[in-house]
Amino acid sequence: MMNNLEKEEVILYQTVACSYEIPWVPCTFSDLDVSAGDCIYGGEGLAADHPGFNDEEYKARRNEISRIASQYKSGQKIPQVEYQPKEIDTWRTIFKALVALHSTHACAQYQRGFLKLVANTNCNEKNIPQLQEVSEYLNSQTGFSLRPVTGLLSSRHFLAGLALRCFHSTQYIRHHAAPFYTPEPDIVHEIMGHVPMLFDPEFADFSQAMGLASLGGSDEFVEYLAACYWFTIEFGLIKQRGEKRAFGAGLLSSVGELQYCLSDKPQVAPFDAFNVKGDYPITQFQPTYYIVEDFQTLTEQITALAKSKNTRKWTPHYNIHNKRIYCDRTN
Repeated sequence: MMNNLEKEEVILYQTVACSYEIPWVPCTFSDLDVSAGDCIYGGEGLAADHPGFNDEEYKARRNEISRIASQYKSGQKIPQVEYQPKEIDTWRTIFKALVALHSTHACAQYQRGFLKLVANTNCNEKNIPQLQEVSEYLNSQTGFSLRPVTGLLSSRHFLAGLALRCFHSTQYIRHHAAPFYTPEPDIVHEIMGHVPMLFDPEFADFSQAMGLASLGGSDEFVEYLAACYWFTIEFGLIKQRGEKRAFGAGLLSSVGELQYCLSDKPQVAPFDAFNVKGDYPITQFQPTYYIVEDFQTLTEQITALAKSKNTRKWTPHYNIHNKRIYCDRTN
């Protein structure tokens, strides 16, 4: 006998899989296998302005690491990457510079998460941690897991992963000639930027709320959410004890921008999920940063945003016990 929630879940999945009446929606972690290889940037292709564009050895190495992600399927252990001395040297250079700044520039939640990461995994100055090890420990703390990906996913596919408490992560590292710059996510950005924040329960819930809000949304709404994601999870500031502190991964993994964002040079405005405007550059410092009060309020804003601006006729929910998405009809 199928209960109502199970029935709604099957209806939702069949609508997506068979008739395509609404945008693709994953209901289980394994459904992410469909989208994980659909990258819009990175992996085996580099733009002409990438520091490693003319380095054939570097590109071959990236392709080698990217193939691990392209062949990965849900339920498998994430294969290890045997990082080379040059890659570890690049990691060490960045690690030392970032750790020197985090105590004065990073928010309290990040600092607590980073201490957990270093104490419970093989993440340190001399070693690039493996995704499988980090994922297992992270999952034991907040239910989030890491999944390897070859490059930058579309906004819809990346946000859909968050709905299932899955964070898509690259495994390759930026070019050694420019250790303090990368035009794309890399293992430094993922581990030093995103992962420590995901150890915080309220931030993890906010991240998932962003993903749930995206499911089944129109292209326009998903791109609006992507802007919300950019100005918070990637480049957000938070007010703590009367001071500005960084919580965005794009800041916490960038030596230059972490210093810049807390200076008196950029504009800083309160974040309002209902009034996100402006383009966001990816190859230069942000002209404006947005500051929040706390992550619970952010979760409430994103949930309210989805109810008021999303045109879907159902509401997705996450069942923590079986780790599946189901839906309730709203009308």
